[in-house]
Amino acid sequence: MELIACNPPTSAEPATLLERARGALLGLAVGDALGAPAENMRPSEIRRRWGRIEGFVSDDPAGTDDTEYAVFSGLLLARHGSALSVAHVERAWHRWIADLDEGPFRGAGFSERGTLENLRRGLAAPISAQHRHAWSDGLAMRAAPFGVFAAGRPAEAARLVAIDGAVSHDGEGIYGGQAVAAGVAAAMAGAGPAGVIGAALSVIPMDSWTARSLRRAVVAAGRRYPDRLSAERGVRSAVVIGGYPWTDLAPEAVGLAFGAFAAARGEFRTSVLTAVNMGRDADTTAAVAGALAGALSGAAAIPPEWSSAIGPVRGACLPSMRGYHVLHVASLLTPDASVRATS
Repeated sequence: MELIACNPPTSAEPATLLERARGALLGLAVGDALGAPAENMRPSEIRRRWGRIEGFVSDDPAGTDDTEYAVFSGLLLARHGSALSVAHVERAWHRWIADLDEGPFRGAGFSERGTLENLRRGLAAPISAQHRHAWSDGLAMRAAPFGVFAAGRPAEAARLVAIDGAVSHDGEGIYGGQAVAAGVAAAMAGAGPAGVIGAALSVIPMDSWTARSLRRAVVAAGRRYPDRLSAERGVRSAVVIGGYPWTDLAPEAVGLAFGAFAAARGEFRTSVLTAVNMGRDADTTAAVAGALAGALSGAAAIPPEWSSAIGPVRGACLPSMRGYHVLHVASLLTPDASVRATS
């Protein structure tokens, strides 16, 4: 993707911002890779198979569509900055995904599949987002770069991610992305866990399903529990709709991610592992929790054995993104970014 780094205004120190930016996007990728094997599982299934997930359970850990779409959106944002428009996003979807002759689509969530089908039929935004999964967590999973770019400006992060999401999501799907982007933006400026949660809630309708789920999860996370398993059960039962077949529901995934973050008081390792071991859409919930906690404490808070396993994305879902690294995207989105690309 052809880029010109756009530097957002901020009063924070560039070095601190870069460390937090690296933490946010590396945290997203780590959470994605940790959670991928547990995706769509119940906690009981996770326990039967692994006992409790405390690290990578795959010999070859890698991110999924969560990381690859976050890279895609991050590169697009780095090119256009605050001037990002729906037309920019729609053209990028066509150029880098929909119009490529790659054979069968290699993988992503149902919202991406529905969007691509609509785009290939000639539909334009916002009609391209009118499919059965417009409420999915597919925007939330790629929202962290907007919080990195708009560090300290949750409302701007929410505005920009809604522009990105107009092509693929609607309603609760948009709110989920806005909550994540705003939370990361607050963490990037040094807000504590309560400030991160408050920022997320400040940019979405208070009576929305996403806001209700997020509040319920955070309240449950704040209760006293005899052990970690009981805490996870408490957060999960406050949010998950028993028997509902779709695990990529934005209000649920975002609620679980913020609940995991709140239960861990923002500590990286516990935030991510809590999200993973609750199951459901575990790669996305852990990716979001990892982005929040990584932005809060910076890349140094991520265990080295986890961060060192993250390499350039493989293009398993988006072939056009193969070879990009989340750390490169982090550098493009921060004020001291010096990398420029020309057309």
